Amino acid sequence: MTTEKMKAKAGLLYDANYDETLLRERTVCADLIHELNLIRPSNQKERDTLLRRILGKAKENFTIISPFFCDYGYNIEIGNNFFMNMNCVILDDALVTFGDNVFVAPNCGFYAGGHPLDAERRNSGLEYAFPIHVGNNVWIGANVCVLPGVTIGDNSVIGAGSVVTKDIPSGVLAYGNPCRVIRTISEDDKRRYTAI
Repeated sequence: MTTEKMKAKAGLLYDANYDETLLRERTVCADLIHELNLIRPSNQKERDTLLRRILGKAKENFTIISPFFCDYGYNIEIGNNFFMNMNCVILDDALVTFGDNVFVAPNCGFYAGGHPLDAERRNSGLEYAFPIHVGNNVWIGANVCVLPGVTIGDNSVIGAGSVVTKDIPSGVLAYGNPCRVIRTISEDDKRRYTAI
């Protein structure tokens, strides 16, 4: 028998609103996220322990600042030296992966789930989910929105306020609505800012 969870994983339309298994899993995650967001920031050990219960995979060194929100948690994988600032949302209806050395600014959203344009299907509770992948050494500016199925390549920077609707290649500066490649990140960028 094909379950709604299996359909979601296969990228097919699935019932996200009325399926008992998915409703239960989102409720369990919502309770854990609520608990996480109430832990004092100074209690880092308790926060890390709870985040490891929520997330599907997490390497050794990471920071997620509260408040933080996600749907299931188990579909989120983060690399080493991962930093996510406050008020970020990951709708992990499909797998959402982040490589090593990824920095995410405040108020960003990663939305793996979407709804059909057809009102009848949408109103019946159907949706779809496509994986999101963020490569290594990526910086994502404040208020960025990443939509279903997007891949952001290694060593790229996504400018603040961008709506990322399509794949972004490696080694570029991209921004806008819709987000588009502005230029390649070059050797000159290493000299742009000087240390004190």
